[in-house]
Amino acid sequence: MRVRQNKGRQLTSALTLAATAAAMSLGASSQALAQSSPASGKATQPCRIAGIANELQCGSIKRPLDPAQPQGTQIDVHFLIVPAMARNKQPDPVLMLAGGPGQSAIDIAPMVLSRLSRLNNRRDLVFIDQRGTGKSAPLQCADVSKLPVTQVLDPQFMLKNMAQCRQDLGKLPHGDLRQYSSTIAMQDFDAVRATLGAPQWNLIGASYGTRAALEYLRLFPSKVRRTVLDGVAPPDMVLPASFSTDGQQALNAMLQFCEKDAACSQQYPKLRQEWANLQQGLPRPISVSDPLTGRVEQFSLTREQLMRSVRMPLYSPTLASALPAAIHAASAGRWEGLLGLSGAMGSGKGMRMAEGMHFSVVCAEDVPRLEAGLSKDAPGRDFADNDAKLYTQVCKNWPRAQVAPEFFSIPPAPSPVLLLSGGADPATPPRHGERTAKALAAKNPAIAQHIVVPEAGHGVSSIVCMRDVLFRFIDAKTDTAALPQDAGCASKIPRPTAFLPVQSAAANAKVAP
Repeated sequence: MRVRQNKGRQLTSALTLAATAAAMSLGASSQALAQSSPASGKATQPCRIAGIANELQCGSIKRPLDPAQPQGTQIDVHFLIVPAMARNKQPDPVLMLAGGPGQSAIDIAPMVLSRLSRLNNRRDLVFIDQRGTGKSAPLQCADVSKLPVTQVLDPQFMLKNMAQCRQDLGKLPHGDLRQYSSTIAMQDFDAVRATLGAPQWNLIGASYGTRAALEYLRLFPSKVRRTVLDGVAPPDMVLPASFSTDGQQALNAMLQFCEKDAACSQQYPKLRQEWANLQQGLPRPISVSDPLTGRVEQFSLTREQLMRSVRMPLYSPTLASALPAAIHAASAGRWEGLLGLSGAMGSGKGMRMAEGMHFSVVCAEDVPRLEAGLSKDAPGRDFADNDAKLYTQVCKNWPRAQVAPEFFSIPPAPSPVLLLSGGADPATPPRHGERTAKALAAKNPAIAQHIVVPEAGHGVSSIVCMRDVLFRFIDAKTDTAALPQDAGCASKIPRPTAFLPVQSAAANAKVAP
């Protein structure tokens, strides 16, 4: 989801490029988190966090770092509850599963609360910091968000930074990086459910959160009432390889749109050729003003850096609409626009990821399948295998959890599932939602519905009218009434027109004869 995943600073969210991610802590508000446990007789206590005006409930439970050693090292799994507004509330809360992997659910709560306001009338909203994120045994690398963009985009810097991070994390009391798989984390989540006394709850997963939701649904099918999967990243999706295939499709669609749009094609008639020319002769020395500091940076631009700077804006159709102008300017030696767009997805609170948790998940669940040749995704022409090489190198010495073969399967759904995909999504496009929906509906075609919004990017539930769709789906009294849902309000939204630089009045004025 999505909670939009920061793919220049996040894998995208999911899914984003986590090696360049940066995350925000709870700050002063974190002191309000309870240190209670089921045995204390009080699972939560009142608290407040920045960005939410109302008083909330915060808590934590003790969980074994290694499930095979229940009496061994313990970690605190923190959670936040936004209580239902009505006194006569429903017994099934709504659980928000964050993206990344590596995003803090508590940190993004202020960002997504408005989308869930109708559901919050009669249902509690629950946000759990998955182990390795936020306050739950965080696996945080050094903050690179204030470094020059040129340095952050450098693959060699990423590799050196992640190698140092792996060593630093290994020294922490909770630094056994083999204990941060999706499967173990979903066992933590069910322990929170039991602590709260909820017989069932409703899942809303975004981006990587959809993979986590599918794993929870597989492990605890009877505890789920309804499931929303926004930006579907199924367990059989080999992330580093799919990055290239899906990113290429989104890039091609952007170029084709410009060619067919009258204003864009008139302003940038040679855009495709300019893009091809940028890729030739790399690496090459360039000079550019850093978009954050204004300092002039001189460095050698590599193909990997170019592709990452283009990939980031594709997550948001609004940002992608500025790519033609940025590519055109770069072809003339002005790189500020392209590098500025690459960092735009990384701004804002709640967008920093726990890179250590990110790589612990991907190195255990995706890279082994990549190394075994199980990916069916052919590399994109422009993106090639850049991400696959990066993740393979980082994961070479990264401790890995043991993942059961069953993890990669998707059993038939026991309860209604609503799947959402953006047609312009470069990370989790409709093809992944399509096969996931087919698996979920294997025994009952009416149990799953896949909604595709053709011109949406990474995250469909952020579209205003989709809030009502989610509400109707979860609030429906019966499973039969939950599906199908009508999302025509979103499916007709057009692609944003290409950004055209403002021309001076003098240049545009027609001189009278």
